[in-house]
Amino acid sequence: MIGDRTVLSEKGLTFYDKSDRVALFFVGNTEKRKNAIVMDIALGCVSMTDKLILGFISRMPGFSPTVTKVFEVCNRPETSSHDLNKVISLDPVLTGRVMKLVNSAYYSLGKEVTSLIHAIILLGLNTVKNLALSTAVLESIGGMNSFRSLSMDDFWVHSLGVGVLARSFARQTGIPVTEQEEYFVAGLLHDLGKIPLNHCYPEKYNGALEAVATSRVSLHEAEKMVFGFDHCAVGGLIAEKWRLHRNFSDVCRYHHDLERGGSVNRHFVNIVSLANCYANHWNIGSAGDAPPKAAVMEHLQKMVGLDPARIAAIRENVLEDIENARIFLQVATEG
Repeated sequence: MIGDRTVLSEKGLTFYDKSDRVALFFVGNTEKRKNAIVMDIALGCVSMTDKLILGFISRMPGFSPTVTKVFEVCNRPETSSHDLNKVISLDPVLTGRVMKLVNSAYYSLGKEVTSLIHAIILLGLNTVKNLALSTAVLESIGGMNSFRSLSMDDFWVHSLGVGVLARSFARQTGIPVTEQEEYFVAGLLHDLGKIPLNHCYPEKYNGALEAVATSRVSLHEAEKMVFGFDHCAVGGLIAEKWRLHRNFSDVCRYHHDLERGGSVNRHFVNIVSLANCYANHWNIGSAGDAPPKAAVMEHLQKMVGLDPARIAAIRENVLEDIENARIFLQVATEG
């Protein structure tokens, strides 16, 4: 016994029989590999006390002074393109990233942009801010050393896929052009919490992934069974450390929680959640998730206001956009 929790061990994994109705998680016999999982999870808010996870997050590098200044300047109502140009131009690395991205197929501007101020004017302050955020996150946490159970390449392709789909869904539902890039960034960041989990506990995380593959349980549910918390709780802590915008924080915390209301920007989160479902449904990369449940997809489609036919019609364009979006990974790793 640990407090009110009965510990069960199987194949080196630890599971809990909790009084708050988390059911027992059984791994079946070694021959037929049958799994019986009683699904009745009601964890609610988790108090994070795991020292390895908290230590990993505390050691994660913060954003550079220039990126922090970009956020500060862009959050001022009176900021102009020239104000942002003064900040970014002092950082050759960030300047190079902006110029490389603005001239990439991802933005498809049609002609080469040769000056930073022109790039900022063309893209807009919000897009440049989110571009700086995306590359800073990838540089900070996206390297090979962070991945032990999950495939780094598959993880980031999945994340890019969710970002591209979320931006496309935002466009289809009438979100203003100046706000659409936020949906891409939110999709890129939504699964950040999986990185510390798979890094700190590779064997246990493999157990959670095995449960997904053999038992048709969702990954966030399997994580709760193995750890007592899931990647959403961890992602929320990362968002707090980096002081991310509330929309991004809500996506990290609640993209699997379809009932959460209150102060959560539900429509924003629902669009990213639906994008996550379709990225898994279309096998765009992999972050370990099971295929989405039909009832969940139908619910999100209804909440967002998109039907399957409209979504299916953009599939080829989305796949092309995902290939173009790989430039984000390249500029972050090349420095």
